[in-house]
Amino acid sequence: MAKRYKALLLITTISLSLLAWHQYTKSKTWWSFPNYDDGSPAGERAIYTVDDRSARLHTSTNKGKESLAYLTYIISHYSSLPSTVVFLHSHRSGYLRGWHTDAWGWDNVRALRSLRLSYVQESGYVILRCNWKPGCLPAHYSPNTHVTKEVWLEVFGYGANGTAEQVPDQVGQACCPQFAVSRTQIIARPLEDYISYRQWVLDTEMSDEKSGRVMEFLWHVIFGKGPVYCPEPSTCYCKVYGRCD
Repeated sequence: MAKRYKALLLITTISLSLLAWHQYTKSKTWWSFPNYDDGSPAGERAIYTVDDRSARLHTSTNKGKESLAYLTYIISHYSSLPSTVVFLHSHRSGYLRGWHTDAWGWDNVRALRSLRLSYVQESGYVILRCNWKPGCLPAHYSPNTHVTKEVWLEVFGYGANGTAEQVPDQVGQACCPQFAVSRTQIIARPLEDYISYRQWVLDTEMSDEKSGRVMEFLWHVIFGKGPVYCPEPSTCYCKVYGRCD
């Protein structure tokens, strides 16, 4: 019998108006994901609200797009992480909101239904978008105008990822930070690193949009991949989703 991995679905909301909140609560049945292709059930859910501090799970402020919610979850659960964590946006499907979701109908349920958790464990980190556009075409990361040498050093400092000699000329991965990470890969970095990244988001003078864009192009580096992480699309679809035709 195949080993089963408990998954945790981390769903963030970028901004909620009162109307969006009502729509959000009415449509939340989509969080009840079906079993994964290896038979393992969808596990716990942590839904963070970024603009309502009275919510059960919330960030301290609304900045850095989804990055504060992602980092807050990691910091709060560092010692009790499940074996697999899936980081998602709040929308389920549809072109306008979910155009970057790499599944038929731009549907996160379809994407997660076929996600191969065993490959997440093997790889440590997988981006859920295999399509190279945008983010993985050479013109998008040669150079990456969001992650300059100065920004790289601000985020990582002088250390394992941060000495001047190690600052890469190119930084890139496929767009739109929805990804899955193993517990082993997350704790490969000390808790202090994640606290430092969150503090950078809070302290930077960059806007919500710009600071979020910086983090979008650094998650793969944080989770152990090289500066440019662009798996060949057909290989990605096969290994991540089992779509090997």
